[in-house]
Amino acid sequence: MVELTAVGLLNFAGLLWLIVCWVGYAKFAHYRAKRSASLSSVLHVHRINWMRRMLKREIRVGDAALLANIERNVNFFASSCVLITAGLLTAMTATDKIQAMLGSISFVAPDSLIQIEFKLLVLIAIFIYSYFTFTWSMRQFGFASVLFGAAPSPDDDTVTANDRRSMAIYSAKVIDQASRSYNNGLRAYYFSMAVLSWFISPWLFFVATALVTAVLYQREFLSKSLQAMKMAENVGEKIFNDDKDLYRQ
Repeated sequence: MVELTAVGLLNFAGLLWLIVCWVGYAKFAHYRAKRSASLSSVLHVHRINWMRRMLKREIRVGDAALLANIERNVNFFASSCVLITAGLLTAMTATDKIQAMLGSISFVAPDSLIQIEFKLLVLIAIFIYSYFTFTWSMRQFGFASVLFGAAPSPDDDTVTANDRRSMAIYSAKVIDQASRSYNNGLRAYYFSMAVLSWFISPWLFFVATALVTAVLYQREFLSKSLQAMKMAENVGEKIFNDDKDLYRQ
């Protein structure tokens, strides 16, 4: 009981640190994206431009293929979640062997069976969350496919300019929401990599979680890819200036 209390407090502190970094960064990224250019805000503009131009095309096979390709990527990660979760559940039945294996490595902090099971349960919870997130993303991409099929043709005189505008904006919004779910699932994958360091040392886990948060921030707000997408058609200027009402998330 003494061992469980002493080391358990450090493990629960690590779990709390993971939740704070994960949830805190998600809230921060959503808040920051509304006030400065980020991957999500810049891609939102490009999606609206895509939908507006799609409505002007008679043949939309290429647009459908692009959407299907994105959906395949989401499906890959959703399928991977099932396999990883199955592997982790199997590992739960062999915690004694995992303890022996980790104990044979000199730089790994010794863990009790309860501690190993606790960490495995955290990983299982992460990948279950990822599975639900990725599958919801897949469903939303399916909704976007329906909107693609319902999109009016360029020569349809019964559709007003305002209807076309709303179709473009809200079709892009559905794709945007699907991509946001996909992004949330990827973040879960990133933080699961930090959890792996937990099996080595709780203190290393604190550092790895902070490092993953820093990597997510750099890629979402400071990456070269973001700078290039901002420069394409001056999208970075459109988000918060002349077209802010059109492109607001």
